[in-house]
Amino acid sequence: MNKHIEFLNYIYQNAQMGIVGIDDIITKVEDKEFEKLLNEQKADYENICNEAIQILKKYGKEQKELNKMAKMSSYMMVKMKTMTDCSTSNLAKMMMEGSNKGIIEITEKLNNYEEKDEEIVSLANKLLETEQNNLDDLKKFL
Repeated sequence: MNKHIEFLNYIYQNAQMGIVGIDDIITKVEDKEFEKLLNEQKADYENICNEAIQILKKYGKEQKELNKMAKMSSYMMVKMKTMTDCSTSNLAKMMMEGSNKGIIEITEKLNNYEEKDEEIVSLANKLLETEQNNLDDLKKFL
């Protein structure tokens, strides 16, 4: 598969995972300020997904959706980690863990992306910045 397409699909799926994680957690949220933040973060991930789709279209390709197992895994993890603690602090910690994982993975992918399509690199950096901002914004809810 073309390295550009592969990287774009990775960016798309990473942002999709953020959306899925937020959707799984937001049903447990009681703090309105925290809920507002999660909805803002979800909108950021949706924008990244849409940009990835537009770039993929330029290459004549469509996005590769997350598989059902990844979605189910997120759902089950949230269910397990909130069985005894649905506090805002615990939910924020879970979201931070996801953002940390996203930061590590997108940084690794960026470092190994040798093709260097500037539009794709820019989108990857936007995802990285989004993850870093999310992490910072979530800290106040610990």
